Amino acid sequence: MSQSTTAPEQIANTNTVTPRKKTLADIPRHDLHGKRVLVRVDFNVPQNDALEITDDSRMRAALPTINYLTQHGAKVILMSHLGRPKGQHEAKYSLAPIAMHLKSLLPDTMVRFANDVVGDDATALLERLENGEVLLLENTRFEPGEEKNDPALAKQLAAMGDIFVNDAFGAAHRAHASTEGLTHFMPECVAGFLMANEIEALSRVIHSPNRPLMAIIGGSKISSKISVLNQLIHVVDTLVIGGGMMFTFIAAQGGAVGHSLVEPDWIESARELKRQAVQLGKQVIVATDVVAADAFSADAKTQICPANAIPEGWMGLDIGPESRKTIADAIQSAKTILWNGPMGVFELAPFEAGTRAVAEAVEAWTEGGHGESILGGGDTVSAIEQFGFKPEQFTHVSTGGGASLEFLEGRELPGIAALQNAS
Repeated sequence: MSQSTTAPEQIANTNTVTPRKKTLADIPRHDLHGKRVLVRVDFNVPQNDALEITDDSRMRAALPTINYLTQHGAKVILMSHLGRPKGQHEAKYSLAPIAMHLKSLLPDTMVRFANDVVGDDATALLERLENGEVLLLENTRFEPGEEKNDPALAKQLAAMGDIFVNDAFGAAHRAHASTEGLTHFMPECVAGFLMANEIEALSRVIHSPNRPLMAIIGGSKISSKISVLNQLIHVVDTLVIGGGMMFTFIAAQGGAVGHSLVEPDWIESARELKRQAVQLGKQVIVATDVVAADAFSADAKTQICPANAIPEGWMGLDIGPESRKTIADAIQSAKTILWNGPMGVFELAPFEAGTRAVAEAVEAWTEGGHGESILGGGDTVSAIEQFGFKPEQFTHVSTGGGASLEFLEGRELPGIAALQNAS
C-alpha cells in the first residue's frame, strides 16, 4: 500500500497542500518529448566497505518519475549527492557504483554516467543523450558551490535542462544549488511523483487526518525532537514517546532512571509538553516498564524493571512488555498513525523487541484496513527492513528523515518552496 506507486493522474488532483505545488503530472505528456529534464533525486544510499549498496529503497522510490519521463521521450539528467565529501572529489563518494546499480533497475533504458557535474564529460554526454535515455551526473557535492547554493553553479546546472523536476524529498530541507538555486534560472520547476506523494501524505497528517490521530515518536534525544513534539501535541489525539528521550520525560516526573540517557537542560521542556497535553486534553503514553542493562552492549546483563525505578548503574535500552502491550492496544483505536523513531536500541538484539512490537502492531493494523500508517525517519525505515517488512505493507514510508521532521514541525522546506504553485 505504499504511496510511491500512486498513479500520476491521482497526484495531479491532490489538494491537501495550500498552495498546491505543480507536479510532473501537470505538464502535458507531449511536452516532455525531446525535452532535457533535470531531475534531482536522492540516491544518498548506504554502502558497505566494498561500495556495494546495502539498501536501494531510495533509488527504487524514484523509479516512477524516471520511467514516466523516459516513456514519454524525455532526455533525463539525474542529479544526486552522496555522503559529505565537502566540495572535493573523493572516490568513496563517487556515484559510479550507483550508476551501475541504476542500470540493473532500468534494464530497458540506456543509462550513462558522467564523471563530473558540469564539466567536459557531462557536457559531451549531454550532447549525445537521446530521447528516452538517462544520464546520471557525478556527486553534486563534489562541487564546492553545491552546499553554498552558489548562483554560478546553479546557473550552470540550469543550462543543462529545459524542465526541472525535484524528486528528492530527503534533500528538500537544504537550500543547495541542485535543489533550490537552479530554480531561479529555469522556466518550469515541478515536483516529481515521489516528492508529491511525500507532501500529500505528510500534509494530510497535519491538516486533515482521519481521527483519532496517533503519533509514535522515538529516538535517542529529546533535543532533536522537541520542536516536532511541540507541534504535534496540538494536532494529535494520542502521543507515544519512546526511545532514549523518554527518560528525560520520566526524570521530569521525578522518576529514578539510573544511568539512562537524560538531557538535564531539556527536563523543563518535557514538563511543559506534559502540561500542554493536560490542558489540551491529549493522551501522552510514556513507557511504564523497560528493558534495562548494566552496559550498552549486546551481551550485557538485562532485567525488566519499572521505568521510574531503574537501579543505579543500569540503563534503560528498550520499552518493556507491559509498555509494548499498552501501545499495541492504543493502536487499535486509531484511524491515522504517524510513526517516527524507534522505541529502543533495536540494532542490538536484546533491545529490539519494543520497536519490533510496534512495527508488527502497525503493520497488522494497516493490513487489516483500520486506517492509514505514515512512517518516517531513517532509523524507522532501517528497523522495519531489519524485521523483514516491506514499505508496501504500510500506507506511506517517507524517504526523508530530517526533511519529514522539519515538514511536520511546520517549517518551510526550501526545496519545496522553490517549486511553482499550481494554478
